[in-house]
Amino acid sequence: MSALAPHAGQHMATEIAQIPAVFVAALGQKVELPDLEGLRAIYTLARGSSDAAANILSYEFMRETGLPMTSLPPSIFSVGRGVALDGSAVLVVSQSGASQDLVASARGAAQAGARVLALVNAEGSAVEAAADATLRICAGPELAVPATKSVVGSIAGGMALLGHLRPDYAAQAQASAIGFAALQGASLPQAAALQAALLRARHVYVIGRDTGFGAAQELALKLKECCALHAEAYSSSEVLHGPLQLATNPLLIIILDTEQDAVQDSLNTAQTRFSAAGGTVFRLRPSDVGARGLTPAAAAAALLCLTYPLALHCALALGLNPDQPATLSKVTQTK
Repeated sequence: MSALAPHAGQHMATEIAQIPAVFVAALGQKVELPDLEGLRAIYTLARGSSDAAANILSYEFMRETGLPMTSLPPSIFSVGRGVALDGSAVLVVSQSGASQDLVASARGAAQAGARVLALVNAEGSAVEAAADATLRICAGPELAVPATKSVVGSIAGGMALLGHLRPDYAAQAQASAIGFAALQGASLPQAAALQAALLRARHVYVIGRDTGFGAAQELALKLKECCALHAEAYSSSEVLHGPLQLATNPLLIIILDTEQDAVQDSLNTAQTRFSAAGGTVFRLRPSDVGARGLTPAAAAAALLCLTYPLALHCALALGLNPDQPATLSKVTQTK
C-alpha cells in the first residue's frame, strides 16, 4: 500500500465542518418559482448522492403535501422516449448540473409538459438553463470527490422549496436550523467504537425508515466510495425478510434513527432481531449530540453530518485518500 499524501482527506474534513452553515444558508434562501398550483405529482431526477437526498425529500414532501413524489430514472429521457408529465413538477438535483443524462432529462421533462425546477450548486449549468426556476444548494466549491456538504445543502434547498409550497412547514424548517447549530463541532459518543467496528467489518448494513432510509442509502454509498467497504442500505420494513439471514455471518448494522415516533416500532424490531441473530448493532440519533427540534428530513441530514466523519477517518485508517477515490471523478458522465 502506498503512503498517503500529507494532506489526504483535508478537503473532505473541511467540507464536513462547513455542513451546518451550508444547511442554514440553503434553507434560508429566497425562493422564486413559477405557478405550481394544481400539481398532481412531483418527480425527482438525480444520480448517486443527489438521488439519496431526493429520496429523503420525497418522504418529507409526501407527508406535507399529500402528493406522490418519486424518483424517475434519467435513462427514461437520455435513452428512452420519455413519459407524459402534464400536471407535474420535476426537481432535478445535481451538484454540478453538468451530467449529460440529467441535462437531457431536464430538457425532456420540459418537453413532456412538466414544470422543471433545478436544485444545483454550480451556477450557470446546463441543467439550470433547461429549468423554469432554480434553487441553490449553497455549498460553494466542493473539492473532495465524495459529496458531503452539497448533499446536506440539497436537502435544505428542498426543504426551502417545501416551505414555499406549504407556508406552515416553513416555520418547522426554520426551527430545524436552530437545532442544527448543535452539530457544529459535535462528535457521536459512539464514534470511536463504531470506527473500530468498521475497520473490522467485511459487510455492513445501514438501516433507516422514512427519511432515514435515504440517509442510509447515502451513508452506505460513502462507505463504498471512501473505504471500499461493502455496505448495503435497507429500510427497516424490508430488511427483516431475506437480508436478515446474513446476520448469521459477521455483520455490522448501523441504524439511523430520525427519532420520529412513527418509525420507532420498526427500528426497535430491526435492532432486536439483528442483535438476537448475532449482529453487531449501533443505533445513532441526532439527540446523541443534543440536536433536537428537527423535521424528519433535517434529522436525516443531521445524521449524515454526524456519520460522514466515520467514512473519512475509516478511509484514512485503511490507507485510502477519501478526497480522491481511485476510480471516481467529481462529475460522472452517464448517457
